Parts: sequence; C-alpha cells; structure tokens
Amino acid sequence: MNRRDFLRTGIIGCCGAALSNSVADSVFAGRLSNEKEYQSYLSAFYSLTDIDFKRLADIAIETAKKRNASYSDIRICKFRNQRINTREQRVTGINDGEDFGFGVRVVSKGSWGFASSYKINEQEIIRAVNIACDLAEANATLQIKTVTLAPVKAHVDEWSTPVLINPFEISIDDKISRQLNNNKIANEAGADFVDSFMWFVNEWKYFASSEGSYIKQNLIRMWAETEVTLIDKSTGEFASRKTLSPPIGRGYEQVNEYPWAEEINRCVENSKVKLKAPSVKPGKMDIILDQQNLWLTIHESCGHPSELDRALGFEANYAGTSFLTPDKLNNLQYGSEIVNLVADRTQKHGLATRGYDDDGVKTTEWHIVKNGKFVNYQTTRELASYIGQEKSFGCAYCDSWSSFPIQRMPNVSLMPGEGKLSLNDLVADTDEAILIIGDGSWSIDQQRYNFQFTGQDFWHIKNGKIVGMLKDVAYQGNTVDFWNSCDAICDESEYKLGGSFFCGKGEPGQVSPVSHGSSPARFRKVNILNTKEQI
Repeated sequence: MNRRDFLRTGIIGCCGAALSNSVADSVFAGRLSNEKEYQSYLSAFYSLTDIDFKRLADIAIETAKKRNASYSDIRICKFRNQRINTREQRVTGINDGEDFGFGVRVVSKGSWGFASSYKINEQEIIRAVNIACDLAEANATLQIKTVTLAPVKAHVDEWSTPVLINPFEISIDDKISRQLNNNKIANEAGADFVDSFMWFVNEWKYFASSEGSYIKQNLIRMWAETEVTLIDKSTGEFASRKTLSPPIGRGYEQVNEYPWAEEINRCVENSKVKLKAPSVKPGKMDIILDQQNLWLTIHESCGHPSELDRALGFEANYAGTSFLTPDKLNNLQYGSEIVNLVADRTQKHGLATRGYDDDGVKTTEWHIVKNGKFVNYQTTRELASYIGQEKSFGCAYCDSWSSFPIQRMPNVSLMPGEGKLSLNDLVADTDEAILIIGDGSWSIDQQRYNFQFTGQDFWHIKNGKIVGMLKDVAYQGNTVDFWNSCDAICDESEYKLGGSFFCGKGEPGQVSPVSHGSSPARFRKVNILNTKEQI
C-alpha cells in the first residue's frame, strides 16, 4: 500500500473522528487539486527550518502588535496517527495519516480571538492574525470578564519524549507480524476470537508568543492491545479479557518489552475460569482495586472534578460541572488521610507529559489532594486568576492546530503507601473482599460524584486467600465516601501507569491523552452490584 492510499483510507483522529481541515481532506476535496500540488505542499512543509519557523512566528506576533493586541501566540503543528488492526490471521485495517497547519490566538480589548489554516506561509499567517484580531474585537462587545493571563517566564527551548525506538521507523510489515503472532498465541491457547491493534501518535508543535517564548516539542505515544473472546458452545455465553498493556508515552521499546505471550495466555485462562464462575451476590463488601482498574476511577472521580473550568461551570453544556466547587478548596476532606493525589505533567512515560503546555508554561507537579484534603485545581494562565492563583499549573492543551487551547487534565496519580506492603501482603491482610483487575465499563454523573465501575477479572478473597473467581461484578458509590473508605495502599514497588488516549471535552469537542498511576488499594464496605440482575 502506498502513502497516498494510506492517506485516502486512513486519516483519522482520536476516537476515530476525521481530522478537520487536514491536508489529506484538502487533497481529496479538491482544495489541493492534484497529486503534484499535494506533493509540493508536503515538500514545502518539510523543507522549513527552525529559522523559518521563527521568522513565520515573528510575522504573526508583529502583525498582532500592529493591530494593538495585548497578547498573541502561534502554534505550528504536525500530527501523525498510525493504527493497525488485526483479527485472527488477517489485517482488518491500516490507517496512517499526517495533519499539519497553524493556529493563532490574540487578546485584544480584553477578549480572545482565534484563527487557523492548513496553509503555512507568510500571507496566510497575516490573514489569520487579522481574522483573529477582528474576532477578538467583536467578542469584546459581549465579554463579561476581561481575559487576565497569569505571568509566565519566556522560554527558548526544545523538548522531546524520551524514546529508545521511534515507532514510525519500524515497518508496518513488522508490526503486522507481531500482532498476527500474538493472535496465533491466543488461538492456540483456546480463544475463539482474538483482536489486536497497535496505535502510534507523533505530535510536533512549534510555539511562539509575544512574551518572547520560542518552544519546539516532539511528543510520541503508543498503545498496543490484544483482546480474546471464548464461547461456551453449550450455553452460548461468552467471556472476554484484554491485555493490561496501557497506552504510554514511550517508543516501540514498549512493544518489545511487554510480556505478550504470558499475558495473552493469562487472558485465555482467566476467560475460561470466568465462564464457569458464580455470579456475585450484591451487598456491601471490601474491594481491592489493582492499578489497571484504579486508573479509570482516578480519572473520572478525581481528575475530572478537579478541572477548574468544569468547577466554574464553563463545561456545563457538554462535559458537565463538578461537585468540587471553589468553596470546597482547602476545606473538603476528599479522602482518608493516606490519600494523596498528585498532578504531574513531568511524570516519566505519562501521556500528558511534556516540557511546556500550550500557553508556554513550563510543566510541573502539584498536589490536588494532600493527606485526604482537597488543596488544588488544575489551571491555565487564564483560569488561575479566577481563584487568586498567581501562577498557572500548565494545563492548557489543544489537540490540533485548528483547535483553541483549553484546560486539559494532567497526569493525576494516587501516591503509593509509605509502609512496605505488596499486593500479596494486602490480600493476606484482608478477611473478605473482591480483587478487581483491569478496567471495564463505567458510569458517573455530570458532577463526577455518583459512579459505577466494573472490571476485567473479579477474584474472591476469603480469610486472606484468593479462593476463586466471581463474575457480573460492579462497584458503586459516591466520590467522597469512596475515597474516605480507602484504608490501605500498596508500596511503590507495585506502582504502575494506566491511562487513555482520548479523554473528551470542549465544544467543539477535543480529545487529549492522559495517564494515571497507582499501586493497588483497599476500600472498605463498598456497595457491590450484580450487573446481570440489573439488566
């Protein structure tokens, strides 16, 4: 398959949504009328040097200055997405596409203006800046609160995801062979169906601002997963299990290092056990959540409610609000005293990890919950002033050159317990509980308060030992009661990352990648539901 065929069939964004205003869209919609013009456009972009990017950025900033803008910035971006899907011994899809362009922001008369284009040249940049300034001036007639940006230092810097093997330098043939081999392992172990995928993203951004920053970043992230399904032909029931391989900010070394054969065989064996497992009895019970289940609970019940724009009501129309209203800051006992939730955009291998956010703020780490108390929100330069915060925590992000940066979630993680405690130790210390492994379906209300989560595997613990598997398990609660019921967290030797490629938010909708780390943790007297009885 040649590159043009890849582009024709495969330009996709996160969650499978088509990338708007992409170069490939322009080619096939006729805006770039032929292959020659398209190749010329590609060559022109790849011939640009750092000197060229700075010159173009300076043109944008100088144009905005002439229009009396009090602030301006520009992002020149290139995104590449590659995804390969297989089922059993066949390839079901290959998507490989690039998308590039620029976006400019200005503050004029106390309001934002924004414009973007896929044409990266002097004339188009000048045109876009003037449009952004016109929009800002028009917005000013309706603006209720003047845009106030927290101060930031100017940075001239470069930052790249530390990878050992660039996944885009590995051939598609090699990636397909790896997946088909994984599928073969699953089928030979007894899986009736098996699906695998690999997904690689390269996000390149050049940022410059009227405050003197010139920042280039090159980010790489990847996700590979295999899911098996077994069918009980006598009953027609089926059980599925996916590998616990998380999306992560690493290169192809993650694929090479992950124990695929061991994990795939475990998926098949656990699915066999699940088919014969008894259905859970609903009621109150202790639970132990492993890292690959707890990441999603952290994301929904800790990450989202501590987004300041959501708490202020700015996301109410789409993503919802938050029970963590500003009056609860430094007042609410969010969890038990052992609960420490840290936001960190510098975390090793984190999906939200980078050197600088899309406001040009150098990334950092901070507590959201400290010793159980809610102490901080996630902020951007604009949002910081709403709560009297002098500096931004660097949470601005846009998922495309055609998107306006908004507040997005950093890596938010539950800190390990201080004392020595392995998962085996925690199980041995528990009279009766359910150990829940892997993430499943989830549901949570618009304020991120009342929730229900499931998982992949559910192991019944009695008298400090695992005695068998259960099925049809979900746990239910509200955020504050749940985190206050946490009475044990394993030590740092058990700490792992989970996460998502596509956390959704904003209007128009945007997606962002984010990781959440934890060690296994125990929660007392949680409401257990039987999902089969609910249906």
